[in-house]
Amino acid sequence: MRDVDAVARDLGLSRSGLISEALREYLRKRKADEIAAKLNEAYADGPDEAERRLVRRLKSKVPLKDRW
Repeated sequence: MRDVDAVARDLGLSRSGLISEALREYLRKRKADEIAAKLNEAYADGPDEAERRLVRRLKSKVPLKDRW
């Protein structure tokens, strides 16, 4: 608790303010991690044929950069 009080004091927060902020940050990160996990699961099998065709079409419309 001394560490919590010291950090809270350094940040100009109360102990409960620091704990509230820490919980908000934890919940934000947890939600982002859950979204990332769902996206990874959804794309784990790679693109299907329609997506591959779309990528090929888009690549043909984008000029390639010079290698120099």
